[in-house]
Amino acid sequence: MKNLFKYAASYWKAMIAIMLILFVQAYCDLSLPAYTSNIVNVGIQQGGIEDEIPEQIAREEMDKLLLFVSEEDGQKVMDAYEEDTESYEKDAYVLKESVSGDEEQMKELQDILKLPMMMTTGFESGSDMTKEVESQLKSSLPDGTVSEDTTIFDIMKMLPGEQRTAMVEKMGEQMDDLPDTILDQAAVSYCKSVYQDLGMDMEKIQTGYLAKTGGMMIALAFLGMAASVLVGFLASRVGASAGRDLRGRVFHKVVGFSNHEFNQFSTASLITRSTNDIQQIQMLIVMLLRMVLYAPILAIGGVFQVMKTNVSMSWIIGLAVIIIACMVLLLFVVAMPKFKMLQKLVDKLNLVTREILTGLSVIRAFSTEKHEEKRFDDANVELTKTNLFVNRAMTFMMPAMMLVMNGVSVLIVWTGAHGISDGQMQVGDMMAFIQYTMQIIMGFLMLCMISIMLPRAAVAADRVEEVLKSETIICDPERPEVLPEQGEGVLSFDHVSFKYPGADEDVLQDITFTARPGQTTAIIGSTGSGKSTLVNLIPRFYDVTEGKITLDGIDIRDIKQHDLREKLGYVPQKGVLFSGNIASNIMFGNQDGTEEEMKEAAEIAQATEFIETKPEGYESPIAQGGSNVSGGQKQRLSIARAIAKHPQVFIFDDSFSALDYKTDVTLRHALAEKTRESTVLIVAQRISTILHAEQILVLDDGKIVGKGTHAELLKNCEVYREIAESQLSRAELESAVQTDGKEEKIHG
Repeated sequence: MKNLFKYAASYWKAMIAIMLILFVQAYCDLSLPAYTSNIVNVGIQQGGIEDEIPEQIAREEMDKLLLFVSEEDGQKVMDAYEEDTESYEKDAYVLKESVSGDEEQMKELQDILKLPMMMTTGFESGSDMTKEVESQLKSSLPDGTVSEDTTIFDIMKMLPGEQRTAMVEKMGEQMDDLPDTILDQAAVSYCKSVYQDLGMDMEKIQTGYLAKTGGMMIALAFLGMAASVLVGFLASRVGASAGRDLRGRVFHKVVGFSNHEFNQFSTASLITRSTNDIQQIQMLIVMLLRMVLYAPILAIGGVFQVMKTNVSMSWIIGLAVIIIACMVLLLFVVAMPKFKMLQKLVDKLNLVTREILTGLSVIRAFSTEKHEEKRFDDANVELTKTNLFVNRAMTFMMPAMMLVMNGVSVLIVWTGAHGISDGQMQVGDMMAFIQYTMQIIMGFLMLCMISIMLPRAAVAADRVEEVLKSETIICDPERPEVLPEQGEGVLSFDHVSFKYPGADEDVLQDITFTARPGQTTAIIGSTGSGKSTLVNLIPRFYDVTEGKITLDGIDIRDIKQHDLREKLGYVPQKGVLFSGNIASNIMFGNQDGTEEEMKEAAEIAQATEFIETKPEGYESPIAQGGSNVSGGQKQRLSIARAIAKHPQVFIFDDSFSALDYKTDVTLRHALAEKTRESTVLIVAQRISTILHAEQILVLDDGKIVGKGTHAELLKNCEVYREIAESQLSRAELESAVQTDGKEEKIHG
């Protein structure tokens, strides 16, 4: 898992920018439910009035309010207002601007006027309770003091101050048990009636409030949308950049692999790791930045808003979170092993597919199509079953989450309805609570969706990291030596032994010889004697176990691999061509070479005869792997590629095996002229290819058992004689011996 976050952390600057934008998006998303609540509570139910104390009030209404406050509090109220006898239908008091902008003063006025406004509204409504209080007060006064049209407010004016204060305190005690929401709604209702009494346009006030609040909601929605789009854009760029950089790192690492590392990772596995695995990481990084970072911001912000809206129902959210957490835990326990298995099954399917497609001609020749189809079906079915299991788990999670969300909504409505009935909350508050709860649950739902992708991506990240962290056995030295520019190309093996990593026995033992420029050193031996292994040590595809190999007196391990290989012209046993055309393949090692050099190389390699028959000549296309040319043509183009590089040392690893005898002889004669000043090593199976080599090494079971010319080895080396007798006629053998005898007489 840490590898996954490590890859994403490389782009920390973009991640910080994304975090900031996500906070903006979360602010927008979390603000919308509050505005919805305001539209329902204030805009619809309260007619657009949100004042809890009147900003404008008629003189006579103010007089009524002052009947229910003490003399000291009454003075504070009057100090907060100023008279206005022109703006309204009645003489009025207007709240001073300095007071309306002061939160402390406004809070103090609310505390003073909340209860008086409630009492005034109650007495003006003519409810049964207020009628009872009114009749009690009238009966307590002397006969003839009150008349039929005397109001409760008239009676309150008649009462002495102490009696009126005591009565207000007693009525206040009876109202102490009322919820704050009822007092707030009563205050708003009183303000609305006061504004109507002054002749204010209530419809205009309501429309203005709805337009203002709706406009804010639209603005926030557009801002949230812009933030969401920007986050998506940045997250996609980060994900794509991470994928690009990872593919580059894996490619550069794999290109530097020695043969030992290639044996550790199969080609199919390396392809899967470079494509499918990195794709999984890329997708998850986008999801991490887009959803995982956003989910906790949204959930925490939602919890905070819920606590502001209604604390009494917060247990519902806790219950929902616990249920979701249990579902996620269950998913991890059940599905995680399958996710780990999934990538290996993809590797297996790729391996089987690659083997079948590569060996299709052999499969058809041996009529084993049914067997290979069964092998492919087995791998395919196993992968399909695992994928189905994972998909079923995902399919189960979504309806389960929706069930939790809908169940929570029903529970909130049921609980909230009781709260509304008891006057503890308003309809808009309940609607906002549902929205906040859905946002919190949605945050956890996002995490659940990621939890499905996370295990597979984590496995993919570990697999990619395994490639990146693999140690390459063959490395450049810290302080490399530099080959002389005008070096001769003298190649020496000094008591070289080699065994493959992890093997117990040496493949090559105590190999010592020197290959000089202007000479051809040939290597021959039975199959498995170590011929190809020996020449693979020269370009450092492997490093020697004991002894050393020197080029112009410098140990090749002390030279940069690039500098060493620049001096070599290597033609592998199996000709490898690249997609492009004939020209690009010949000039592969000499990109800046001229057309004359290209044609000369092709002529020496005897490739012009088939190149010139093609309509497009040197521009003729070459398919991937050279599948559209024959084996002999592929070998000749590989030889031409080495010649065009103009190396100091030529290495031909059984590179003439696909050529007919005539072409072989012609090519070697032309090559001898070209390589007169170069060192040439030839690995061969056919003695006819190396008859005229100045030095022939005979390998048997990893050891040199013979060294000399063809004629010398026929006399002195039994292994070579056996090979020669199996390939040459008696006359050819006698001719070689006679030639050697004549040479000895001449030298004598």
